[in-house]
Amino acid sequence: MGKNQLGEFEEVVLLTVAILQDEAYGIAIIDEMGKRLNRKVSIGSLQTVLRRLEKKGFLDSELGEATKVRGGKRKRFFTLTNLGKRTLEETKKQRLALWSAIPSFVNN
Repeated sequence: MGKNQLGEFEEVVLLTVAILQDEAYGIAIIDEMGKRLNRKVSIGSLQTVLRRLEKKGFLDSELGEATKVRGGKRKRFFTLTNLGKRTLEETKKQRLALWSAIPSFVNN
């Protein structure tokens, strides 16, 4: 896979962004990972990974509208790029190939 290789946390973040679609912003991503994976993630570590994934071309982001609820702060929403989608598909194929290569006695 080379330059498009994902670390485990990067993969989880990309998958979570894909799940949330148009609602993928920091706190929503953290909440979704907590709900689905029972995994606690700090906002700082998430922001670092989101920036790295955007720099690699796997994610795009844009600022939403300011709201009174957030004290006028705008949310940054993330979406998968075509490269991000292709990389997730490639990663999935690799994982499935590994799982299918496990001898049957391991699955019993």
